[in-house]
Amino acid sequence: MRESLFKDHFWNTDLISTAGYDSITQHMNDGRKNCKEFEDFLKERAAVEEKYGKDLVNLSRKKPCGQTELNTLKRALDVFKIQVENIGQSHIQLAQMLREEAKKMEDFREKQKFHRKKIELIMDAIHKNRNLQYKRTLEAKRLYEQRCRDKDEAEQSVHRSANLVTQKQQEKLFVKLAQTKTALEDSDRVYQMNVSAVEKIREEWQSEHIKACEFFESQECERITYFRNALWLHVNQLSQECVKNDESYEEVRKSLEMCTVEKDIECFVNIRKTGTLPPIPVIYENYYNTQRNAAPGRNQAPTPGMGRRPQLPVPSSGPGDPEYSTVDGYSLIQHH
Repeated sequence: MRESLFKDHFWNTDLISTAGYDSITQHMNDGRKNCKEFEDFLKERAAVEEKYGKDLVNLSRKKPCGQTELNTLKRALDVFKIQVENIGQSHIQLAQMLREEAKKMEDFREKQKFHRKKIELIMDAIHKNRNLQYKRTLEAKRLYEQRCRDKDEAEQSVHRSANLVTQKQQEKLFVKLAQTKTALEDSDRVYQMNVSAVEKIREEWQSEHIKACEFFESQECERITYFRNALWLHVNQLSQECVKNDESYEEVRKSLEMCTVEKDIECFVNIRKTGTLPPIPVIYENYYNTQRNAAPGRNQAPTPGMGRRPQLPVPSSGPGDPEYSTVDGYSLIQHH
C-alpha cells in the first residue's frame, strides 16, 4: 500500500480555497498534454519512417546497381536489391503500426478526458455552491453580530435613562429594546440555519473531494501505466525493425557467400570469349625484294642469306616462366 495518497495531501485550512484541487487538476492536464506530445511524436516518426521506406523502395526499383554483372555476383546484387526493397516495405509497415499506436494513445487520452469531465463538473458545482453558502453564512454572521450590538446598546440606553426620562420616553426605549431582541432572535436563527447549511455543504464537498482525489489518482496511475507500456511497445517495435533489417542483410550476406570469383570469371569467359588464337607475327617485307620476286622470268626461290630475315629462335622455358627470346641483345616477351 502506498503511503502518499491524493486524498491525504491536497487539503487547505481555508474552507473556500481550491489550491489542493487545482494542483491535482493542473497535474492531470499536464499529463494529458504529455500524452498528446507523445502521440504527435509517434505521428511524426511514422511520417519519417514512411518517407524513408518509400525512398528505399523507389531506390531499389529504379536505381541501377551493377546491372551488367554476371553469374554469382549478379545473383548477390539481385538479392541485395530485393532485400533493400523488403527493408523499405518493413519501414512502411512500421509507419502504419506507429500511426495505430498514436490513435490508441489519442483514444486513451480522450477517454480519460471524458470521464474526468464528469468529476470536474460535479466539483465545480459543489465549489460554487459551497462558496456561495459560505458567503451567505458570513453575511448572516455579520448581521447577527450587528443585531447583538443593537440589542446591547438598547439595553444600555434603558438602564442609563431609567430615572432621567419621562414615562413615555421610557416606554419608547423598551419598545426599541424589544424590537432589537426580536431582530436579534431572527438574525440568530438565520445565522444558525446558514451555519448548518454550510456545514452540510462542507461535509458533502469534503466527501466529493475525497472521491475526486481517489478518481484522479486512479486515472493518473492508469495514465502512467499506459504511457509506460506505450513507450515500451514503441522501442520494442523499433528493436523488431532492427531485427527484420538484420535478417534482410543476412540474406545478402548469404548470397555473397555464394559469390565465387572463379565461377564468375569462368562464366564471363564462356559467354564473352572471342577466340583462342592470337594474331600471327607481323614480318618485315623488303619492298625491292618483293619487286624482284614479282619480276617476270625471275627465279622465285629465295636466295639463302639475302632478302629475308632468318626465323627467330624460340628458346625453351620452364613452367610458369614468361615465354620470351633474345635477339641481338633485345628481349621479346610473347604473351599467349
